[in-house]
Amino acid sequence: MQEEYNPDDFVELSKVELSSETQELMEKASAVYAEHFDTSATAGRCIFLSWYCSIADCDFCYRSVIKHKQGNPKKAKRSMGSVLLEALFSKTFGWPLEFITGGLAIMPFPELVEHIKTISEVYGEKVWINLGEFSESQIEELRPYVKGVCGSMETLHPTLHDKVCPSKPIKPYSDMFKKLKGFRRAIAVIVGLGDSYSDIHYLLDFIKEHEIDRITMYPLKPVKGSPYSKGPTTDEFLKWVARVRIEFPTIEIVAGTNLRRTEECGLYMKAGVNAITKFPLLKEFGNDSAKRVKELIEGAGRVFTGNISEEVDVDWVSVINELPIDGEYKKQMLDTMPLYMEKFGGKKKLKVLTHCEC
Repeated sequence: MQEEYNPDDFVELSKVELSSETQELMEKASAVYAEHFDTSATAGRCIFLSWYCSIADCDFCYRSVIKHKQGNPKKAKRSMGSVLLEALFSKTFGWPLEFITGGLAIMPFPELVEHIKTISEVYGEKVWINLGEFSESQIEELRPYVKGVCGSMETLHPTLHDKVCPSKPIKPYSDMFKKLKGFRRAIAVIVGLGDSYSDIHYLLDFIKEHEIDRITMYPLKPVKGSPYSKGPTTDEFLKWVARVRIEFPTIEIVAGTNLRRTEECGLYMKAGVNAITKFPLLKEFGNDSAKRVKELIEGAGRVFTGNISEEVDVDWVSVINELPIDGEYKKQMLDTMPLYMEKFGGKKKLKVLTHCEC
C-alpha cells in the first residue's frame, strides 16, 4: 500500500491503493471526459526563458532555496538559440507547448515581446504565456503572438496562499483575468502545499468565477531545504484531478509528472486528464521511461499523439534555414544544436537526429 509519497522513491503501480471514494470519482470523471473529448492524449512541455524571478519567497520553489540563482536576471537568462531550438523540437515532435515561462520581471518588456514573437514564429502558431501579471496595454501588444494567459496560482486557499506566496497575491491575477478579452485563460496549481481535500472549493470557485479554460495541476515535488518533505499520494492527487473534471466537463486538464511518478500516467488518464507535462522529453527521448509513458497512456484507452520514443532523421540545418526568423537567431540555433543533440536520450539519438555536424 502506498501510505505516503516519498519524493526520493519511485512510485510502483503495484503498490498504489486507491480509496473507494477516489475510484468512484475517477469512474465519473472518465465518463465525463468521454462525453466531451476524443481519445487522444499527449505529453507537452513548457519553455523557460530564464531561471530568475524577482520574488524569492514562494516557499516551495527552488529559487527560495538557491539564493545565488536569484540575484542577476541577465546571468540567469537563457540564450535565444536554446529557447528557439526547444520550440522547434516541440513543433517537430508534436509536443504541445504548455506555456512560455521563466519567473517574474525576467527582462524588459520589449525584449520579452521579441522572445514571445520569435518563439511563436518558430513553433508556427500563437503560444500560451505564464509570466506574471500584465497590464491591458501590454496584453494588447502581445495579442498577435499569444492565444492564452496562464497564472501560476499555486494554491487558491486565501490564508495558505499568503503563507506560501507572500509576494504574489491572488488579487492582481484575478483582476487581470477579468479584463482579458479574446484570450484563453489558464491557471497552474500545486496539490500538496497544505490544502486538504475539503479546501478544493476555493479552487473550484476560482475556476468558475474567472471562466478558466485550462488548468495545469502538479503534485508537489519537494525541494530540499524547503519546508516540504513529501508530496501528495497518488490517491490524494487523483482525487483533486477527478473532481475538477467532474465539476468542469469541458476544461482542459494537464497533469504534471516526473520520472519518479511515471507509473501514475495511466491513472491520470482515467481521472480525466487531457495531457501530461513535466516529463523530461529531451533527456528521456526514446528511452525505456518514455516508452513506458506511452504504454501506460495507451493502456488507459487513449491514443498517444506526438513522438517521444521513435527515432527520426531530420536535416536540422535545412529546417532552421527555412524558418521565418532573423538570420542571427538562425545562427544562434545552429551554434547551440550540438549541445542539444547530446541531450536526446543521453546522446544515443545523436546520429539519427541530424544529417550533419552543425
